[in-house]
Amino acid sequence: MPINLPPGPPRGIPGRQLLQFRRNPLLFLSEGARQYGDIVRFQLGPRELFLFNHPDYIKEILVTQQRNFIKSMVLQRTRRVLGTGLLTSEGDYHLRQRRLAQPAFHRQRIATYGEVMIDYATRMGGEWQDGATIDVHAEMMRLTLGIVAKTLFDADVEAEAGAIGESLSDLLQLFNLVILPFSKLLERLPIPSTRAMLRSRAYLDSIIYRIIRERRKTGEDRGDFLSMLLLAQDEEGDGTGMTDTQVRDEALTLFLAGHETTANALTWTWYLLSQNPAAAAQLYAELDRVLGARPPTLDDLASLQYTRMVLSESIRMYPPAWAIGREALAEYSVGGYTFPAHSIALISPYVTQHDERYFPQPFQFDPLRWTPAAVEARPKYAYVPFGAGTRVCIGEQFAWMEGILLLAALGQRWRFQLAPEHPVQPQALITLRPKYGMRMRLERRAAVGAA
Repeated sequence: MPINLPPGPPRGIPGRQLLQFRRNPLLFLSEGARQYGDIVRFQLGPRELFLFNHPDYIKEILVTQQRNFIKSMVLQRTRRVLGTGLLTSEGDYHLRQRRLAQPAFHRQRIATYGEVMIDYATRMGGEWQDGATIDVHAEMMRLTLGIVAKTLFDADVEAEAGAIGESLSDLLQLFNLVILPFSKLLERLPIPSTRAMLRSRAYLDSIIYRIIRERRKTGEDRGDFLSMLLLAQDEEGDGTGMTDTQVRDEALTLFLAGHETTANALTWTWYLLSQNPAAAAQLYAELDRVLGARPPTLDDLASLQYTRMVLSESIRMYPPAWAIGREALAEYSVGGYTFPAHSIALISPYVTQHDERYFPQPFQFDPLRWTPAAVEARPKYAYVPFGAGTRVCIGEQFAWMEGILLLAALGQRWRFQLAPEHPVQPQALITLRPKYGMRMRLERRAAVGAA
């Protein structure tokens, strides 16, 4: 079949598009979609990349033709750090690992994690001082790190939280390296970024393997994710369980993804609420009405409808996973075009979720976009912050529950105001972080009587 390629920016000087992409990926991709339409051709380094920015085409890549795609180069290269966990594995191996991990994310099991989330948030809120200025991003990272360590490993890592968080941050900087031409060669050189990555991996491995060894000795089921992994048997396959290496790969993947993404989502949410007083007032009114002075519980989730809408809108504007890449195994066709094997198909939740066709005034924060009627009126695949198809994030329900409960537990007692002149700029690494942190002033909310 002859290759029929879509439009895109002229190639120009070799490496020019890659340099523009590295400087500001969000702007580069958004401008490409605005100028060239729903399918855009880019030349980033030696291989062609195609951006798909229409819900129908996103469904084609992630659902209808998903068997023709594997994870893109960036995630394949992160195997050096993450191993072959759910984020990076492929084919039958991925299906087997997902089968083994799935019971840890059943609704009943996730519900037991909710009490941990509420307890950690309540304790953090009790430590803060009225009028203090804090880096909310650092605090949210510390909070979700403690939660994920407790729910994954039944471990308290408060004493090591700083070092663990720093190591995880070093691993996220890997994105800047793997998108460069000749990155395989660069990874072998003793340059500072490579040395930091290797040190961080070794440090995290020492913690995770130590916990695995201790747990293997006791064989105890503590009701956490690690217990599920260690006790799981592949009843649909060969009947065996996971090796220590396989458990490490899954644990490190979820350790990174389980705290980084939620911390970013919460940080952006507090920022957006500080810039939109009317939405913040409506959120606090719901918290006061539903919770009164008592802490939230799992039973409150169904009643915290506006809280969920606030989180949904924040994730629309600042999706933690801002890009989803796939590599084609064979030639394929979408939208009247034919694409070559081994080319990269890119979906950017950030770009699509700022498309005014689906989200009018896309840079305006409006939680009412998430009423049931508004959601029903929009194409399903215009909003894919957790992916779609068989590779949809296994921890999506965990993330929603955690985000809503933490917003409720902290918002019940505190307001957050952006520090004057603090710069706010998204940094698109593997996740979408605030580049300069998020300095905010704490304001204690007046005590509310029981509803």
